Amino acid sequence: MKVVNIHERRLGADAGRVGALIDQLASPQDRLWPRDAWPEMKLDRPLAVGAKGGHGPIRYVVEAYEPGRSLTCRFTGPRGFDGIHRMEVVSDAGAVVLRHTLEMQARGPALFTWPILFRPLHDALLEDGMTKGERAMGLEARPVPWSLRVRLLRWLISTGKR
Repeated sequence: MKVVNIHERRLGADAGRVGALIDQLASPQDRLWPRDAWPEMKLDRPLAVGAKGGHGPIRYVVEAYEPGRSLTCRFTGPRGFDGIHRMEVVSDAGAVVLRHTLEMQARGPALFTWPILFRPLHDALLEDGMTKGERAMGLEARPVPWSLRVRLLRWLISTGKR
């Protein structure tokens, strides 16, 4: 199953400042990843091509990195996630846009786990990250509330502890 999933926010900020958000991912200075509510993004070394890591059960390796512009990671797990996800700064009609794109072929178990489990959680995590990015730029944040489904999935995964 072909999956293309895009999240973006138009940010009224300088492209260099927005690009710095990408450069700080998985570092102690990270101002984009919503680690207060989601599994922390970790890499085995500073952000660079070849760095390996992930968040929660999602595993990847950095495939391409243009400082201040884009980061592309190739999935190495979970099983059946065959593709990439990319965070980039793009110009669109004079505005600076922070965009996350996931492109993959879901195979095997991912035919079920992506639409039922991972997609709703991924969407909520990315929207939380975009909101955190807005706050980091000093902009008015536009949070997207978690759906009942996301709240239920998070409760089930935590075995009812949250």
